[in-house]
Amino acid sequence: MAPTHEIKLSSFPSKSTIAPKPSQASIVDPVIADKPDDEQRVSEGESQEISFNFDQPNKENATVLVEPDPLDDEWLTDTRNPRNWTNGKKWTMALIVALYTFISPVSSSMMSPLLPEIALHFDIRSSTVISLTLSIFLLAYALGPLVLGPLSEIYGRTWVLHLSNIFSLAFSLGCAYAPNTTSLIVFRFFSGIGGSAPVTIGAGSISDLWNERERASAMALYSLGPLLGPSLGTVAGGFIGEKIGYRWIFLIIAILSGLSAVLGITFLRETYGPVIQLRIARRAAADKEKLSPSQRLILESQPSVKDILWINLSRPMALLFQSFICFILSLYMALLYGYYYLMFATFPTLFQDTYKFSTGIAGLAYLGPGVGCILSTFYNSLIAEKIYNKLADKNGGVGKPEYRMPAFIFASPLVPIGLFWYGWSAQEQLHFMMPIVGAGIFGFGLMCTYLPISLYLVDAFKYAASAIAAATVFRSLLGFAFPLFGAQMFKAMGNGGGYSFLAGLAIITGIPFPIWIYYRGEKIRARSNLTR
Repeated sequence: MAPTHEIKLSSFPSKSTIAPKPSQASIVDPVIADKPDDEQRVSEGESQEISFNFDQPNKENATVLVEPDPLDDEWLTDTRNPRNWTNGKKWTMALIVALYTFISPVSSSMMSPLLPEIALHFDIRSSTVISLTLSIFLLAYALGPLVLGPLSEIYGRTWVLHLSNIFSLAFSLGCAYAPNTTSLIVFRFFSGIGGSAPVTIGAGSISDLWNERERASAMALYSLGPLLGPSLGTVAGGFIGEKIGYRWIFLIIAILSGLSAVLGITFLRETYGPVIQLRIARRAAADKEKLSPSQRLILESQPSVKDILWINLSRPMALLFQSFICFILSLYMALLYGYYYLMFATFPTLFQDTYKFSTGIAGLAYLGPGVGCILSTFYNSLIAEKIYNKLADKNGGVGKPEYRMPAFIFASPLVPIGLFWYGWSAQEQLHFMMPIVGAGIFGFGLMCTYLPISLYLVDAFKYAASAIAAATVFRSLLGFAFPLFGAQMFKAMGNGGGYSFLAGLAIITGIPFPIWIYYRGEKIRARSNLTR
């Protein structure tokens, strides 16, 4: 039996980072969903026994006897705790993280209006290869989190964000001067690896700063980047490419990354509680006699990089295939993300060939889903948040993950409506505003369902980072794959038939299951050891 230690449960914004040794410790997730503050507290004078279970093979369980410790009680009100920062400081951090998260998706799609020009420049004759130059960025989004997430756990979120941004900047410059198709694809991939950091870590930074009842508005701001960034990027990319050439797309991305690096390095501070407390413990280690038991164990029980990598590689896939709720929500999010990038890959063909738009004017068509995403922020911050808080108030002030579902249920029908509208108006070559409006309805529905799914995964699963990582990997893989076969599908089925097929998949996965989760989700969570 593992030894028992007299310690106080640290008030980290994670499950726990206190353990006798790495082989017996529960590894902290890089993106954290906290329990409500009243559940984190240990009442004064009480003891609490905690059992740790592990996904890793050949690991023993440890039992820890938890005792109150004044230092950890003080952490709840400590000004160094990000939850206790002023609102001004919190929103400064959130805006910088949102800026990082905005630039990366802009980079992912800014070249899409210029795919014909890039194909001509590099003599690319395969529609699959030209789509690959765009979507390879999304493959990097799928793989990058598996490494960057663990690094953020070890070294904190801030410097992983800074260095990844600089890494992406360097390869954006490489894309600008790529001598051939292969080098362009390789440079795009590595630029995407760096760009995946804010998309992976940013949600954790938001959860570091606010509890689950307060974070919806900040999450809506953060979520604008992944969904609005691609639309605005393509609008700008069309005019930039038309006036001064495709190379300037990558050069401007590099300039934006450089400016965000200056702001970020100057003003962004570490928000990840476990790393902050570890740094406090290291500074206190100069006088070992003043170290509390919990600080001593924090210093002695840091897990190895190997252990953290194992957890972050294995646990997301375990959650994805062992939890049906995680799977179906991730699948729906992945399908919509795939549709989004499929639209971006086929917009140039539709608006330049069918409607005879110039490259710059064709880029304006991307404002359709962009405006939809902007309008959705009002829905998420005003209506969705009020629904959640009202249901929580009826439940004695205690929120449940299922309270995120009504906002999802009301918005999900808009996704197939937008797809039908876009596909058939394009098929019949109606006025050019008709497919743009359809794309806007789709963008609105996409964003209105994306945020409730993200918040549900954060609220419902013990290992929130792994649930988010599973959804991120899944959606990025489909975002990578869909544009590769889009041209062939629409050639065989037409725009109307193709988008009707996609709308049918959205109906099957997006309308009945949220209702089922709302009514049955709590009972399912009660039977699972993966959920809270």
